Amino acid sequence: MIDREILLEKVKTSPYKPMKGRIIKAEMLTEKEKFFRIELEDKVNLAHEPGQFVMVSIFGYGEAPISICSSPTDKGYFDLTVRNVGTLTSRLHQLGEGDTLGIRGPFGKGFPIDNMFGYDLVIVAGGLGIVPLRSLMRYIMHNRNDFGNVQLLLGCKSPKDLLFREEVKEWKRRAEVKFNCTVDKADPDWQGNVGLITTLIPGVDINPMRTYAVVVGPPIMYKFVIGELLNKIIPDHQIIVSLERRMKCGLGKCGHCQIEGKYVCQSGPVFNYAQLKDFKGECHEKAA
Repeated sequence: MIDREILLEKVKTSPYKPMKGRIIKAEMLTEKEKFFRIELEDKVNLAHEPGQFVMVSIFGYGEAPISICSSPTDKGYFDLTVRNVGTLTSRLHQLGEGDTLGIRGPFGKGFPIDNMFGYDLVIVAGGLGIVPLRSLMRYIMHNRNDFGNVQLLLGCKSPKDLLFREEVKEWKRRAEVKFNCTVDKADPDWQGNVGLITTLIPGVDINPMRTYAVVVGPPIMYKFVIGELLNKIIPDHQIIVSLERRMKCGLGKCGHCQIEGKYVCQSGPVFNYAQLKDFKGECHEKAA
């Protein structure tokens, strides 16, 4: 039985029981974000899809959904990047190599990689959006011949908020990736673009019928970025977004992440714009 079959069987038979994960690498990426590399206790691969998430728990502190930022092609471990924003994440930031935590999942639907084979890709990451998109980028780099032209647009508040700096340098060097980065506010050493990430999109050369655009970032970004992509005449079903919701169980049981009858933890968190554009209220504000 292959690793994925073992893992899926474990999730199916005991979806509420966490697996034990051991931290094999931990480092601060910025003042607020910490990177963790985790190995499951039985050393099987997580067997996730780029864009999925896991539920991370610490006994006595709680559980929270965290996006996976490694590729399924990274064997023997998986990566998480956690922002310190509350009780659980503060406790996570106190952990280091050798410490253990609980892992449930992977959960949700990932990016539609099978549909994107052979297409050009425009990947738009704002702030923490680069975390799940790192999973996709690493997968693409490990399977580069399966895709057409790849353009990565990355935006953050300031240079000190830039995540995965070494990989960003590598993506910038790679001839087969067109990379551009912008910051809202520069420091004296910054030599790149200054401005919102939407300022990068008009200059992107796109064949709309042969392009998938993948957008992940803060909710306020979606409306304006998707508007620019629609101006490029990319079809609605080829604009892919990932939604942020208050997921509590990962199994579609608790109802916290429900939007108009859809459970984001099961139907998402990845959707295409055709699925979302007719949604009303908060969801439409987040992805329209």
